[in-house]
Amino acid sequence: MGRLDGKVAIVTGGAGGIGRAVGRRFVEEGADVLLVDLDEAALSEAVSEIGSNRVSYCVADITSAEDNANVVETATERYGGVDIFLANAGIEGDVSSILDYDESRFDQVMDVNVKGPFLGLRSAVPAMQKRGGGSFVITSSVAGVRGAPGLAPYVTSKHAVIGLMKSAAREFAGDKIRVNTVNPSPVETRMMRSIEEGIAPGGADAAKAQMEANIPMGRYADPTDIANVMLFLASDDSAFMTGSVYMADGGSTA
Repeated sequence: MGRLDGKVAIVTGGAGGIGRAVGRRFVEEGADVLLVDLDEAALSEAVSEIGSNRVSYCVADITSAEDNANVVETATERYGGVDIFLANAGIEGDVSSILDYDESRFDQVMDVNVKGPFLGLRSAVPAMQKRGGGSFVITSSVAGVRGAPGLAPYVTSKHAVIGLMKSAAREFAGDKIRVNTVNPSPVETRMMRSIEEGIAPGGADAAKAQMEANIPMGRYADPTDIANVMLFLASDDSAFMTGSVYMADGGSTA
């Protein structure tokens, strides 16, 4: 028996490092999984890597209400409903001073990182209500609980989704819909390669070494480390847990 037997999960940002790791873990635990992203080639590759007939993909822009509705409809048509929604899609934006930050880039970060999960909730909650409950998990960050120079829009967005999560958790608790965030420290993904290069152009390795030195456990997270926390929150093992921030940061905020 898997921990997610009979469950249907939607994973946005499904073509990225965390999304792929989550898709693999959820399938291993018995779920039917719909991976969602903008990049169809990367999605197809992710599905092939997982190698199961219990995973498929849907190309969508999570900043679009219409696309979010289509994602939920697709999961319902293919698998019968929605029990788990992992709002994992996100972008880092630029590494730049607030004084120099491009306004349109700020808007893009907020659209993807905040509006995306908001629209995901609006589409997923009615489907979960039909199933008698569910779990909605938002990927935040250590940047959701502290500041970081040069990354103000990203930090702002990751703080914002904690407020969204807490409000939704209270609003939908009576429907047995749980809402939580997972807040990773740096993870071995493309996003961190971009941030490292932005912090120290031409010296990304040194930037990474410095960040690792600030993590008590001495390393970045592996995507599977984060996927395992998300599995717990998606499963019935966390049936009484909602409205909470789950740090997965190697002790960074201890």
